[in-house]
Amino acid sequence: MNPVAKAMNDLESYLQIIIPQARLINSPDSTRDFEVEYTPDPDSYWYGGTYLFSFHFPDDYPLIPPKVMCQTKIYHPNIDYDGNVCLDMLKDDWRPAYTGMTFVGSVYLLFIEPNPNDPLNHDAAKIMRDNIEQFKENVKEILKGGNHFNQDFPSFT
Repeated sequence: MNPVAKAMNDLESYLQIIIPQARLINSPDSTRDFEVEYTPDPDSYWYGGTYLFSFHFPDDYPLIPPKVMCQTKIYHPNIDYDGNVCLDMLKDDWRPAYTGMTFVGSVYLLFIEPNPNDPLNHDAAKIMRDNIEQFKENVKEILKGGNHFNQDFPSFT
């Protein structure tokens, strides 16, 4: 079985058991692309929202990690407003032995353990580090939708 097919098979088999807050959406146009919709737990700052991430397997996968993008505008220290995701395991710490569950699960961990010390959104990270209560309030307001920080956010309320 080729590496992309194996990764997809792993995801389809285990995703709902291991990460029930994530739903796999296969792309009908490609065997190298898929999306995952994440619905964060009540303990997450982003609870109440639903976030769509796209995953693309490059031709050199598994030697090269998949490309991951957040398709839903989010206020997060590790995701910029263009949807780029900062996750070491998808960059410098990538290992070809990682499975689909590994990287899909690692993206979900961003909703549980955001890292303001390795940011893409430096403003959100600074607020999270310096004033966690303000950060929580910012996320709550952004979940209501509208324009915040010169960005248009979807409404989840």
